[in-house]
Amino acid sequence: MFLIDAAHDLGAIKSGKSELITEKITQPTRLPRVSRARLLSMLQQSMAAGSSTIISGRAGAGKTALAVDFAHRCGRAVAWYKVDAPDADPRIFFRYLIRSIQERRPGFGSDSLMALADAPDLELISWLTEGFVYELSEGKAPSPLLIVIEDLHLVSDSDWLMHFIGRLLPLLPSEVHVLITSRSLPPAPLWRMRSKQSLVVIDEAALAFTRSEAIVLFESYGLSTEQASICLDHTHGRAGTLDSSAAFLQRSETTVVRPTQRMNVRCAF
Repeated sequence: MFLIDAAHDLGAIKSGKSELITEKITQPTRLPRVSRARLLSMLQQSMAAGSSTIISGRAGAGKTALAVDFAHRCGRAVAWYKVDAPDADPRIFFRYLIRSIQERRPGFGSDSLMALADAPDLELISWLTEGFVYELSEGKAPSPLLIVIEDLHLVSDSDWLMHFIGRLLPLLPSEVHVLITSRSLPPAPLWRMRSKQSLVVIDEAALAFTRSEAIVLFESYGLSTEQASICLDHTHGRAGTLDSSAAFLQRSETTVVRPTQRMNVRCAF
């Protein structure tokens, strides 16, 4: 259910006078059909060694499924924020981000931080970022936190985003890790963090299913190793397409099919 709607409510949210859409800051509960230990291990190592991880790939590459699975298993409190195109307005973006963190750390978001979030400009982004870092660090032994920002590419053309992301990620306290999913890398100078291994990028090539992973997925649908291998070759391991193919084959095989037809039920492509 949406708590706001229409242009009137969009104007209200910009001024901070309306509730937010709760679904955007609610951690998804639907887990992927199979867990992929290889990728979960990469994420766990990244979280242990650095401040941030970016999962990057086109639609259907499996970004969100991996993020949901890892958030469920990481052993940390999770602040989840699903970005939408209107969030290119920094007042909307920061209110959602602050509220998502407040769900896990109720003391987060002082009056001064909220005031900066209500009237951000490029000159104030540095102050706003330092306010974020300070409040994430304050208190005695704050509990470990994973902040997931989903679909950041939808606001990647925003000038303020480069300043915020480029400054925030290197300054994060050790008990906070930011996980970003995006179809492209954020427009920030992140190469230095990557060279120091404080930022890990899991790209589309890494997201592609291996043959053994495809076999496990197809077995979960009651399908054969041969079918998994054929579909893997056709889909090049693309997560969304591979899963759709397996679901199609399962439906096909549960339908009454003549023997001569059954021989042709191999892959959805």
